[in-house]
Order: sequence, then C-alpha cells, then structure tokens
Amino acid sequence: MDETLPLGRIAGVRVGLNWSVLVIVALVTVALAHSEFPSAHPGHPALLYWALALLAAIVFLASLLAHELAHAVVARRNGVQVDGVTLWMLGGAARLHSEAPTPGAELRIAAVGPLTSLLTGGVFAGIAAGLHTLHVSGLVVEAVVWLSAINVMLAVFNALPAAPLDGGRLLRAYLWHRTGDRLRATRGASAAGRALGWFMVLTGFAAVWFGHNLSGLWPALIGWFLIGAATAEARQAELRSVLGGVPVRRVMTPNPVTVPDTATLADFLAEGPFGPYRHSAFPVLAADGSVAGLLTVRRVEAMPAQARASTTVREAMRPLADIITAAPEEPMLDLLPRLELSPVRRAVILDDGRLVGIVTVADITRALAWPSGPTPAQPHTAAPHVTKEA
Repeated sequence: MDETLPLGRIAGVRVGLNWSVLVIVALVTVALAHSEFPSAHPGHPALLYWALALLAAIVFLASLLAHELAHAVVARRNGVQVDGVTLWMLGGAARLHSEAPTPGAELRIAAVGPLTSLLTGGVFAGIAAGLHTLHVSGLVVEAVVWLSAINVMLAVFNALPAAPLDGGRLLRAYLWHRTGDRLRATRGASAAGRALGWFMVLTGFAAVWFGHNLSGLWPALIGWFLIGAATAEARQAELRSVLGGVPVRRVMTPNPVTVPDTATLADFLAEGPFGPYRHSAFPVLAADGSVAGLLTVRRVEAMPAQARASTTVREAMRPLADIITAAPEEPMLDLLPRLELSPVRRAVILDDGRLVGIVTVADITRALAWPSGPTPAQPHTAAPHVTKEA
C-alpha cells in the first residue's frame, strides 16, 4: 500500500499514511459519536460526543502504528531490512525488504504484533480502571474502555492462523520449522488465509442478505482483502523460489533499443510502431553514449500534440535519477522489490555505467514460464514490453 502523506521516521523506521486511512477514521468517529457513546452515556452535548470520538479514532490509529512499528523493530533486530510502515483503511502494513532468515526469526517478527496490541489493550484497561476510581466522567472512561477492547480484538483477530495475518506468519514459521520447506509452509498459510477470507465474505453477505444488517459488509470487505493478500503472498513465494540465486543478467532483455536525447517527440513517433520503436519504453542516450533517462510511450502521449515537434526526448523523459538501476550480476531477488515499487515497472541495467540491458515485469513472466527457471536471455530487439508504466 503506497503512502500518501509521509510522517517522518519513528525509531529509525519510515512512517506514512495512505489517503484511505481517512475512511477508518470517519467510520470509527461516526460509529462512536452517533451510536456507542450516546447509548452508553446519554445527555451530553453532541459536540462532546464527536470530539471524544475523533480523539478515540486518532488514538486507535496510534495503537495500530505501535503494532506495526513493533514488527519493524523486531524485524531489523533479526537482520531483515524494513522499507517502512504505512497505515491505510484496513489497518497497517510493515513493508519488509526481504523474508525472515529462519523460522525462529519469522516467529519473533510475527508474534510481537499481537503481543503489542494485547499489551496496549491491557494498558488502556488499567487507565480506564484508574479513571473510574478517580470518578472521572463516565463518557471518558467509556472511550478508554473502547480503546482497550478494540486493541484486544485486534490482537485476537491478528493471531488467527491465516496469511497474511500475524497468526498466518506464526503458522508458516511452525510449518517451516517442521518441514524445512519455506515454500510449502507459505502455501499452507496462504491456503488458510483464503479459507478464512471466503468464510468472512460469505458470512458477511449472509448477514446483509438474511439479517438485513449492512454492518456485514465490513467483514466481507476484510475477507475479500484476505483472499487477495493470501493469494499474492503465495505467488510471491513461488516467484522467490524460482528466482532464488538467479542474477539479473539471466532475466534481462539485453541490448535494448535506445533513443537519442536530441530527437524530437515528433521524430520519435514517426518511427513507431512499425519502425525500430516497437516497445513501450526506451533508455535515452546522451551524445557521449551515457544513459540519460527513460522515455515511455505514455509520457509521449501525455504531451500535447502541437508541442511534440518542438519538444525533445530529453525534455519528456524520466531522468536516470528517477529510474531503478541495477548491475547485471545483482541477484534478481534483490531487484524485484524495487522493481515492483517503481512507477514505470522497469529497471535499467548498467555495467560500469554502460547500458547492457533492461528488466521489465514481462521479462520476469517469461523467465517463470520455464519449468526449470530462467535460461540465459538471447539478444533481440523486436519483442514488445507490455507492462504498466507512467
């Protein structure tokens, strides 16, 4: 999940928010201010209900952040690089650059999340008890009790043995330890995740259809997310299994078609798609032969037609600083996470600054089509690159 608003770093971990986090803030605020608080403690001003509900929603987000930061901190202590933490509509996600090296590390990284939420729930329960003893307003105590309950529920739900939940990670650690096969363990945890997801989808829609309860849409939405995430996790595991130990040079397209940076966009368009420019992205070369950037067909299309005759490729391209680069001997598994995060889904391969190839998602797909893994790429210049780009 991409971050929309960066919040800086906490404990050395990059933290950000996705715009969809506003959905959970709105849902929690409305539910508490419109139903939960007035029902439990009637007679207070509406403004007080809404202010306290918004505050509770923000504190709940902070507790979600604590949950994900715990994963990130323990992951780093176990030798796993952390790209960052992002909060979004269905909670949070700690983006790990690689997988845990051992079942024990996997267990520690996974277990700390639910334990943190359980501890947070206990702390809020203690605060609520203290406030009640001090005869603080029952409405305030109700808000703290809700924060305690929601964190305990978060801990219990995340402990369910189904990927991509923390419990799914624990299940995978157990299966990995027992079988010695990480791929097989991932398949088992992912299957459990899909089963749980379908159960939540079916029961959620049953609640809507038979019970006329629209709140059933929420578990159905979470279930649908679990199905997609568990399936993606299994696919990623298969990918890592095939690409393990494979260098970039065996997957890349060598000797890609290039474009001079001095050409105009009109000249470029005149040569394709029936001329040499049959791809959808091209490394751009400067006069000295060095790589200056990457030009995509989509960037050309975004330029007004009347400006293409006077606009050069250099003016329209993405500069090299904005493009993923890699060395030909770099492990493909190290490049893959960066490639997936790239807006153009491509990486330019350089050997001592000299262009030797390009890697796209289509290249990886071709590599995976071989039963025994990637074979050395053969030079060609006419195969199209059909992947997403910006």
